[in-house]
Amino acid sequence: MINKIIKSTVALSLVATVAFGADGARFNVINGDVSEKYAHLIDSIEDSIGFSVSKNENINDAYAKKYGDKAGPNYDKDWTITLDSLGFYSMSNDAKLNSILKTNPEVAGFAPFNLLSYKKVNEDRTFIGHLSPETMLNIVGTKDEAVRKDFIAMFNPLDKWVQDNLGGKVEVGTFDVLPAKPMMNFEIPFDRPEELEEFVEEFQENFEGAFEDKKYIIAGYKDFKEAYADLEMPFEEYDAFFVYSLCHFTFSYNVFNKGRPDNGVFAPCSMYMYIKKDSNTIVVGMPTLANWVSVMNITNPAKVEWTKKIDAEIISIMKEIGAKEI
Repeated sequence: MINKIIKSTVALSLVATVAFGADGARFNVINGDVSEKYAHLIDSIEDSIGFSVSKNENINDAYAKKYGDKAGPNYDKDWTITLDSLGFYSMSNDAKLNSILKTNPEVAGFAPFNLLSYKKVNEDRTFIGHLSPETMLNIVGTKDEAVRKDFIAMFNPLDKWVQDNLGGKVEVGTFDVLPAKPMMNFEIPFDRPEELEEFVEEFQENFEGAFEDKKYIIAGYKDFKEAYADLEMPFEEYDAFFVYSLCHFTFSYNVFNKGRPDNGVFAPCSMYMYIKKDSNTIVVGMPTLANWVSVMNITNPAKVEWTKKIDAEIISIMKEIGAKEI
């Protein structure tokens, strides 16, 4: 588990004046295996507190199938079953995000974010948690205090929902400083066609193909224009606004199944893309994986090298499809 300062819910007010490091990941730590209970409960979360959810469950079973099969082409000689469960639950409160994204689109670097669930084989405890919203905002570079206040407040009912439904003791990881480059940002200029929708669809096909060719998985996709049309909420500041959830399966296996499932709070990685109204530029942003090293206190050299490799590769792929790093 991460280097952490444990704060029980009843003791939070007592430690508020003490100078800790910045908050990293917040977990409810629950005795026993409640992964199935959580997976069932999460289906009702949108109706209860307004968070939509996209589920990627039983990832540990997928690791076993791909890397634990001795007859398979991807068998890992170091294969060991370390997880009873690992689930990614990509969350976003679209109604609350509407006004935020209009002025601060970079917040989509964590929209959606992961309400991670995992249980290790050698521990009779289930961890359910997410990255600190303050740290999310610091990573994407949001400084507007009103926006920060609204975004952070969005997590209060979520944390209460977890506590009320699943209980447990709250553990909050701390860290010292973000990496020098917490975000990767790109611009993709284009000649604006009459049929922008067709252009966007063609771009998305090229984007998806480029990443899939490099063994990345498109683990999720969210179209905020479509979401706000369904909600009948105005979102005219953009001609297009969508978010891809990216996963490099081998990388994730080498981190999550090899001792650091808590790093899953960052997964899958959200890469947002938008076109401002009447613009001829696709703006792209994604938190770097260097944040994993800093925020989650990764010290294992092999895991640190993996994050560097993935950051460099993503930048390279984006440049191959015409993006200019900014």
